[in-house]
Amino acid sequence: MSTALETEEHQALRAAVAALGKRYGRDYMTTVIREGRHTDELWAEAAKLGYLGVNLPEEYGGGGGGMAELSIVLEELGAAGSPLLMMIVSPAICGTVIARFGTEEQKRTWLPGLADGSLTMAFGITEPDAGSNSHRITTTARRDGDDWVLTGRKVYVSGVDIADATLIVGRTEDARSGKLKPCLFIVPRDAPGFGRNQIDMELHAPEKQFELVLDDVRLPADALVGDEDAGLLQLFAGLNPERIMTAAFGIGMGRFALSKAVEYARTRQVWKAPIGAHQAIAHPLATAHIDLEMSRLMMQKAARLYDEGDDIGAGEAANMAKYAAGEACVKAVDQAVHTLGGNGLTREYGLASLITASRVARIAPVSREMILNYVSHQSLGLPKSY
Repeated sequence: MSTALETEEHQALRAAVAALGKRYGRDYMTTVIREGRHTDELWAEAAKLGYLGVNLPEEYGGGGGGMAELSIVLEELGAAGSPLLMMIVSPAICGTVIARFGTEEQKRTWLPGLADGSLTMAFGITEPDAGSNSHRITTTARRDGDDWVLTGRKVYVSGVDIADATLIVGRTEDARSGKLKPCLFIVPRDAPGFGRNQIDMELHAPEKQFELVLDDVRLPADALVGDEDAGLLQLFAGLNPERIMTAAFGIGMGRFALSKAVEYARTRQVWKAPIGAHQAIAHPLATAHIDLEMSRLMMQKAARLYDEGDDIGAGEAANMAKYAAGEACVKAVDQAVHTLGGNGLTREYGLASLITASRVARIAPVSREMILNYVSHQSLGLPKSY
């Protein structure tokens, strides 16, 4: 993949993370999944080398970079066959929100641990009846003296079993208008009334998915992140990195699948010629490569805008990058499996499991249809359909 647009530092980071990924690779990931373990070894080594916290402030143990750097880390680990899904959640969403809006105490408590991998935080926004629609979230937070009391449910929350806390999106009543507004709370894993049930998924990944029940979870005043009146701004500050990182996840997976297919097409012989010599094999792989490259460009644009503080511009670009990467990933995986034929469905080549996994980039954290709604309404100025 061409990296000429990147700085020397970014190219060096890409090469270093690629080397780390190569030491682990797809075999490591499939073994971890088969044994029901977590990616503790890779997570710890990536943290030790400073890759997990590249986007967090230096004064709290991070690398002082941004989404541009963190997306490179996830993409290259994915391209090696061993993406770390919790990177999308812990340093990207939770770390970013706390770094931008948290109190000094919250920053000191969480950021060094998120950067060195010793602490992880999950993120709970999606609800059974509201999806990720922040305006329909029913998890509520009410004041009780100096405390907050949270009640509600969340679904499809990644990694709650390994997270030390979960950043929960709830809603509080605005005293002036009486309307509910979003707020973010740090809920420790052992908080009384905070229950979880694992969701039985067809998706095979080290990170498990959970349904959460918050039954009058009592939290101290300092569990609220940032300003009670800035909830929506804080929420979107976490959602744009989530989209950028999901794009990186998709691009990395697509690159991994494509590399397997290209290697196979170059060496598999039929009628005395490699199958890659046939345009019916070669052209779809070339198309997949082009689509992944274009997705990467949009991801880089989104990361740059976000890192420069342009939240509105980054919002549009991050949505587009996530959409493009999701489509490119699914198509690359599909074409890779098709190129290998029956071999594409064997465990030996490690592609079949990606047929399900690649859909994550299309579905989460927001469906492609909702992104098309966003672009129709926000970018093109068309009337809302809902």
